[in-house]
Amino acid sequence: MANSLNLFTRIGDKAGSVGVLVSAIGCATCFPALASLGAAIGLGFLSQWEGLFITTLLPLFAGLALLVNALGWLNHRQWRRTALGLIGPVLVLAAAFLMRGWLLYIGLALMFGVSIWDLVSPANRRCAPDACPPSPNQ
Repeated sequence: MANSLNLFTRIGDKAGSVGVLVSAIGCATCFPALASLGAAIGLGFLSQWEGLFITTLLPLFAGLALLVNALGWLNHRQWRRTALGLIGPVLVLAAAFLMRGWLLYIGLALMFGVSIWDLVSPANRRCAPDACPPSPNQ
């Protein structure tokens, strides 16, 4: 069970990060820096679906990343890692609803930073499954 949860959270985190990035690249008017990057790599055709990307896909992928990072807490019990994993998707969701580009860029940077950190140094459980007392040092 714990191994499948770990695999689900690792894959879900990466899928959420990539999905948020592609959704943001598709909206040239909302996030011009990312749209220019998308046009440079040949994703300019996505602009015809920018309404779908911003209203549906961006919050959906950010919500997925938020959910799998929260589920990751059940597996590794590291509150600092979980907090960093949750801040990025929350900022992306705030950017999607408030249409603030700078929030999106900060949230994306945090999401990708945590995803790369997870690839380089996967989270390990800090205590036994049946004995995880709440402690300020975890």
